Amino acid sequence: MSGKTIIGIALIIIGIFGIAYQGLTYTTHRRVADIGPIHAEKTEHHTIPLPPVLGAIALIGGIVIVAADRRGV
Repeated sequence: MSGKTIIGIALIIIGIFGIAYQGLTYTTHRRVADIGPIHAEKTEHHTIPLPPVLGAIALIGGIVIVAADRRGV
């Protein structure tokens, strides 16, 4: 497998992920108060939106790269 094929497969996987989930979500914990032995934390959920168009472009680009590499272009 050449480097182009690996990059193409990676783009296909990223494209499928981008179309299916349409964003990345992660959670952070923030300490709100420290009063002696008592600790209070707040959980915050953050989302990074990804438009489905970016996923589609990555998917199509990956398919084109894999197909071109198989044909020997």
